[in-house]
Amino acid sequence: MNGGQHMLELRVLGDFQVTRDGEPLHLPPSRKTRALLAYLAVTARQHQRERLCEIFWDIPDDPRGALRWSLSKIRQVLGADESVLAADRNAVALNVETDYTRLAPLVKADLSSRSTEELEAVLASIRGGFLADLSLERCFDYEAWRQAIGSEVEIVELGILRELVERLENEPRRALPFAQRLRRLTPDDASIAAEIEALEDKVRSAAAQATGRAPQSAPLAPPSKPAASPQDSGRAVQFCRALDGTRLAHASTGSGPAILRAAHWMSHLTFDWDSPIWRHWMRELSRHNRLVRYDERCNGLSQRHVVDISFETMVSDLECVVEATGLDRFTLLGLSQSCAVSIAYAIRHPERVSGMILYGGYVKGWRARGDAGEIATREAVATLMHESWGKSNPMFRQAFCSMFIPGATHEHFAWMDDLMLRTVSPDDAWRLQNAFSVIDVSDLLEKVHVPTLVLHARDDNVAPVESGRTMAAGIPGARFIELDSQNHILLEGEPAFEEFIDHVRAFIAETTGG
Repeated sequence: MNGGQHMLELRVLGDFQVTRDGEPLHLPPSRKTRALLAYLAVTARQHQRERLCEIFWDIPDDPRGALRWSLSKIRQVLGADESVLAADRNAVALNVETDYTRLAPLVKADLSSRSTEELEAVLASIRGGFLADLSLERCFDYEAWRQAIGSEVEIVELGILRELVERLENEPRRALPFAQRLRRLTPDDASIAAEIEALEDKVRSAAAQATGRAPQSAPLAPPSKPAASPQDSGRAVQFCRALDGTRLAHASTGSGPAILRAAHWMSHLTFDWDSPIWRHWMRELSRHNRLVRYDERCNGLSQRHVVDISFETMVSDLECVVEATGLDRFTLLGLSQSCAVSIAYAIRHPERVSGMILYGGYVKGWRARGDAGEIATREAVATLMHESWGKSNPMFRQAFCSMFIPGATHEHFAWMDDLMLRTVSPDDAWRLQNAFSVIDVSDLLEKVHVPTLVLHARDDNVAPVESGRTMAAGIPGARFIELDSQNHILLEGEPAFEEFIDHVRAFIAETTGG
């Protein structure tokens, strides 16, 4: 945009920088002021002063005075032109171009429809993580926003690189740098290593033909690393597209009879390996089996802020992941709300499901169950979720975590905070919980004709144990196991988790003959 006769632009994809006519401007030393400047520019809309004070300052810090001081410093950098920085007593808006502006339209776009030149230009603008040097640990709303946009940038970067490597397959010298960049971002993805090797062979062959010499066998890349552990392999993320074009992230670990874990909310394919909330689940389920996981739309490394989060779309996403991962026959594992999704899939594709395991699920969502007390409690939690997701408010954190994991330690509480911040945005979390509340698969249960094992924690506060019993009673031939636990998410070391794994392994051996 034009600030007077000069072009102002903010670089946010990497180290934060402001330029006028291509020349860097001197920024205020205050990190919070620079973060405010970036936030106003990237969001590109009017903000109420009260809301900005809530996002960036604590009450004892005189937030209104601090905001005025920061805006004065921003004016010194950008100039006095009110078409750039418009501020009155109630609201503030900033009109400045950013490098994110060029990337944003691709977040929800079908990349295959975009020109190679456009994709290359966007890639060139990504010089690091989003606002990588402007984290503010105590500003939880800002951090949730920064991390959500950062995930979008990461997903778009990976998507563009994969699109270009595939599109430029017949131009190996041009495709090779993109494949190498993709390998740096996903170092444990064996398929990318194979693609790089194939491209290098093509480059060598083309060079040999041009010079009339025999192709050289020396590798163009460093020797491959030692074989990755299951945990490292689980960080090798790949992407596929749902029917509406939404990008879905999936990963695979282990070997043996396949288990496909139907997606549930609050998952993150790579971060889950670090989290004591989920890592023991992946470790044990991958020990004797190939475990395939994917992040639900709006979660983790899958595309965020997607409009359609209907039940039917979730079932369709599961179908797309099955096709993308090449699974022929597998054990289908449903957890929580993905139990209902799994039931619908098993009815449509019984030839692919050797057996179905359902844990902590429900036939009807909390609103559809019709219990007035439960509805009032869950609506209160949903309101807090919309207003307080990712904040340091201990009441919300403890209420939310205690509902899902009453047996949580202080470590689990801390990791749940991180899980909430990293996996899903406040708006998407609120939308998903409302979508889950009206699930009702009552009429589908009798149509299931695959071997089914239903497990449920006796004192589960999220999905009452009666839900599990009802599910098992309605599915022909299903077995029901009640586990002695209060936790909706079973914790490492508790006897109920060990019992769960034992039942899962015995069921898979029985239904697959393995």
